[in-house]
This record gives sequence, structure tokens and C-alpha cells, in this order.
Amino acid sequence: MRDQCRCAVAAVCCVTVVLVAGPVAAQTDVSSEVAPASSAVPAVPAATAVPGATNVSTASTLPGQGNPFSRLFRTTLSDLSQVPTTQNLLILGIGGIAAGAAHSADSGVTGTMTRSSLGSAFSPGQTIGNVATQMAAAVAVQVVGHASGNSRVARLGSDLLRAQIVSQLVTQGVKFSVNRTRPDGTQYSFPSGHTASSFAMATVVQQHYGWKGGVPAYALATYVAASRVQAKRHYLSDVAMGAAIGIVGGRAVTVGRGDARFALAPAAVPGGAAVQFNWLGRH
Repeated sequence: MRDQCRCAVAAVCCVTVVLVAGPVAAQTDVSSEVAPASSAVPAVPAATAVPGATNVSTASTLPGQGNPFSRLFRTTLSDLSQVPTTQNLLILGIGGIAAGAAHSADSGVTGTMTRSSLGSAFSPGQTIGNVATQMAAAVAVQVVGHASGNSRVARLGSDLLRAQIVSQLVTQGVKFSVNRTRPDGTQYSFPSGHTASSFAMATVVQQHYGWKGGVPAYALATYVAASRVQAKRHYLSDVAMGAAIGIVGGRAVTVGRGDARFALAPAAVPGGAAVQFNWLGRH
């Protein structure tokens, strides 16, 4: 029983660390929001008639026009350039510290979660956190937004899709580099892709709708993370790092969104160091 309590405390501490990093994702609101590259561009005439001159098509010179795959590729490169910011690197550092701290408790937490009688309650986490599911949902949101003429919903869908791409590019890169064995004996355990996918979604939702949308979204992401441990697909340290990567992926594609402002800085404490979060108010 004492070992189970220690494992539970470790799990709670890990989840707390990654969720506290979430508020850092809220950035200063900008007075004139710039739509992402994937947003719809207003329709213009394909050609402009100029008296006495040869008509020249202007459609090919408009930003955002052209092959949607090439636009997505260019946008993804732009999003990736937002990953190595000071704040994002600090969040990844916190995730790494949390993963390192949880490493010693990995086996104990896995054993406790596996023996739990709530196994069937965690089963939906496999589907919810699946990258294909998250991407399909993002595309559906974007399509609905465009079809209904709601630009806010369309931007949400675009950001959700791009966040999945960024977070999974980082996750898969780390997976193949580390090549950690999963609790069930298969490969590529660290970090958790399902957790990264879920926390990327939650961060985007929080950026668009504040904590009214963020709290349930982060709760769902935490549920997915717990389901991966319970299913013996990941260790606690895997989901801790996956959560940090997901938060960074969501941040990278939502630069300038959100009206809540936080500052994050290292702080000295007796016998060690800590991370200090300061509320700066609203823009």
C-alpha cells in the first residue's frame, strides 16, 4: 500500500507539472490578429482588364493560393520555426525534468495502474488520443467553419491540424532517437505520441477559448495520458515528456492568440531550484 501511495503521488506531481505549463501557452493578445497561412483568401477576379494592355492573370501571385499541400508544407516550416523559443524550450526542459523525476517510479506506477479495476474505463483513450482521430477531427472542424462562413471555427480547425503535425514531427524524431522499449515489450516508448497529440489539441483550444475550454480539454488530455500507462503502452515518464511536447506544438501554431499573459522564470529555493509562474493580467 505504501508503494502504491508513492506511485500515486508521483503521478499526481507529474500531471501537475505538465498542466501548470499550460498557462504559459497563453500569450499576449494582438490588436490586429493575423490569420494563419491556411486561412481562406478572399476571392478576386482571375484576370484584371487593363485598357490598351495585355490582360495578365494575378491569381498565381496571391499569397496562400496554389496547391494546398505546398501551402501546408510552407506553413509547417513556419510553425516549426516557432518551436525553439525561450518559453517553449523552458517548457520542454520542465517536461524533461518531470520525466527524469518520474523515471524511478515508472515500474511502480505501471504496476499500480495495470492492476486497477478501472481498466475498461480507460479504453477510449486509445481512440481519443490517436493522431489519425485528432487530425480527422481538426479537418472536420475546419470544413464546418468554412462551410458555415465562421472564420473563427475555420481558424480553430487549421490550428488544430497544424498543432498535430508539429507535435508529431517532434515526437517521432525523439522516439526514433531514444528507441526506448515499451512496458509491453515493443519499441518506441519515449515520448508518448497519444499524449502529445492530446495536449496539443488542449493547448490550441485553450488559446482560442480561454480556460473555459482549456480546463475540460486538458482534463481529457490527462485522461488519455493515464490510459496509455494503464494499457502498458507507456511509462509515466513517457507521458510527462509527451505532454510537454504537445503543449509546445500547440503554442507554436497559435502565436499571438489568447488574452491571458503569464511570465515564466527560474527561481532559487532552499536546497534547489524551481520554476516561477507570474500572472501579468490581461491585455
